[in-house]
Amino acid sequence: MDPQGGRRVMAVWCPDWPAVAAASTAGITVAEPIAVLHAGKVEACSRAARTVGVRRGMRKRQAQSLCPDLVVFDADPTRDGRLFEPVVTAVTEVVPLTEVLRPGLLVVTADRAARYFGGEAVLAERIVDAVAATGVAARVGVADELFTAVLSARSGQSVPPGTDAAYLATRPISDLTVEIALSDPTRPDLVDLLWRLGIRTLGAFAELPAADVASRFSADAVVAHRLASATPGRRPSRAPIPAVLDVEYTCDPPVDRIDSAAFLGRRLAEELHRRLSAASLACTRLTVHAITERGQRHSRTWWCAQPLTPDATADRIRWQLEGWLAGTAGRDAGGAGAPDSPIARLHLEPVEVVDPGSLQHAFVGAGLPAAVGDGLTDRARRALVRVQGLLGGESVRVPIRSGGRGPAEQVALVTLGDEQVPPRDPNAAWPDRLARPSPALLSHTDAELLDAEGDQVEVTPRGGFTTEPAEVRVGRRPYAVCWWAGPWPFGTDAEPTSVSARAQVLLEDSRALLLCYRERAWTVEGVYE
Repeated sequence: MDPQGGRRVMAVWCPDWPAVAAASTAGITVAEPIAVLHAGKVEACSRAARTVGVRRGMRKRQAQSLCPDLVVFDADPTRDGRLFEPVVTAVTEVVPLTEVLRPGLLVVTADRAARYFGGEAVLAERIVDAVAATGVAARVGVADELFTAVLSARSGQSVPPGTDAAYLATRPISDLTVEIALSDPTRPDLVDLLWRLGIRTLGAFAELPAADVASRFSADAVVAHRLASATPGRRPSRAPIPAVLDVEYTCDPPVDRIDSAAFLGRRLAEELHRRLSAASLACTRLTVHAITERGQRHSRTWWCAQPLTPDATADRIRWQLEGWLAGTAGRDAGGAGAPDSPIARLHLEPVEVVDPGSLQHAFVGAGLPAAVGDGLTDRARRALVRVQGLLGGESVRVPIRSGGRGPAEQVALVTLGDEQVPPRDPNAAWPDRLARPSPALLSHTDAELLDAEGDQVEVTPRGGFTTEPAEVRVGRRPYAVCWWAGPWPFGTDAEPTSVSARAQVLLEDSRALLLCYRERAWTVEGVYE
């Protein structure tokens, strides 16, 4: 028998999962009109909200105008992942091998399980009942291919074997973006382009020759074309994954706290991605095993459409361990929902790896517009994540706007991937704050501000120059001062006779400098261009 023949995939979909998780956290029922917002737009909403016209992508104000009683929550992937753990555990009791595409959606291989239970319908009923026992409603779809199964799960259908292409033919082209777990970030642009070209259904897209799609569109368009055609997708490599990629860690002392598990998960994620980077590989499917002191095992397989980053890996480890340690995972396979003893060992096992060089980046620059989150911005982030995986999480920091008087104080560095919380409130009132515009470049170079006689210009306790500036020396090179403004005192000093101040000077080469005077010495704090 052909190993690919008769392969069936079952998708388990929990409708409106972000809204369900938010309602559970707030102690309200999902029957209420609920909307989950991300970046000021509706990311998910409950059925009650949809009945009055609330839709995904709407702005908050528009959604609230349609439904004044709308209960609004901020998007929280950690909350969604933690509360989905009991659902995963319930499905795992029926079918041991599960893959989580995202919180709210998982898939299982259905052919052998269906034969064991006596048919796909019986298997689907068992899974729905198991999920319902956790207090969550679920729908199940079965098909030959994963993409078709995910779509059919939204309507609770079973696509007969060999009819995936016929089922997809009449589906709207927008179905290519209906599931973010199976969609590239640039997929909405592709769907918009296909719509403007008059292609309205997946069947019409599938009728296009594959060679024409590959030559006229992006690499993701080829993937989307294969999905629309119900062509079997790329199968995992049959070659064994090198065991050196596995990360095992013996916890000493054993872990029984959620914060300790989250910290440990970040360390192991960084180690895993260091090994992947050394092998020039990226991971798209990862199994996380947690073993207690008494031998109880808790395993989950996580799948991602794009290669996992260190942050994404650490998040999934935290979701899994947090759900287990908190005892919200229900009854685990072969044991109780909560661990019977502290966690003694963690094992990260890459199940599916790909070549990171196969990623396609958009062309930008030279007058071409760049979409938000794409092009050089996305490429730069991928590069920074790779550096972070090689050198450690704290090795890459990004600037954010902060509060302060001087330009250097108004920029703070935070670790890439951490919450971007400034150490000082940028919107607070800062006395003696430097007026705009701010310097284009920041610096901290020693300088000398001299008068016409070559003596150093200082700042008096009253906030004025001792003599008129005539020259600035940066390093050993002198520059004539054509114009100056200030000084502007700021802060306080320990000595009553000393003062701190800033001044601006225009040099003979048309550059402008921001000078800072502290402890009777001048430094170049910024350069205006």
